[in-house]
Amino acid sequence: MRLMPPAAKFPAASPIEVAVDFDSNIQSLSALDAAAYRLIGTATCQVDRAGDRYLCRLVSSANPQKGAVLSSDELKERFLNLVADENLRIRVAEKTEGVRNVILALAFGALAANQNDAG
Repeated sequence: MRLMPPAAKFPAASPIEVAVDFDSNIQSLSALDAAAYRLIGTATCQVDRAGDRYLCRLVSSANPQKGAVLSSDELKERFLNLVADENLRIRVAEKTEGVRNVILALAFGALAANQNDAG
């Protein structure tokens, strides 16, 4: 049986840092914030505005909650995928807002009618 030295003797992995920038005329801040939120446990994200650009500084977590520490390319790819997903969510919400409002109005209208009948 081979004994391993205590973990404290191993140097801690250096955090991975990645910078990703976006044109603020094209990219919404809300999608960047939502993508950053979804990275919690994997990395931190600081979003700064510089002129007409958003600069997102990603720093990997030392002890990620979901698996191993990501490489810089993997971290950037994950963030870009999350931003694309949030952009799609926003577009779908905008396109379906009218239908969603009709459904809610009908549902709440029926609920109000049922309460008036019961009262």
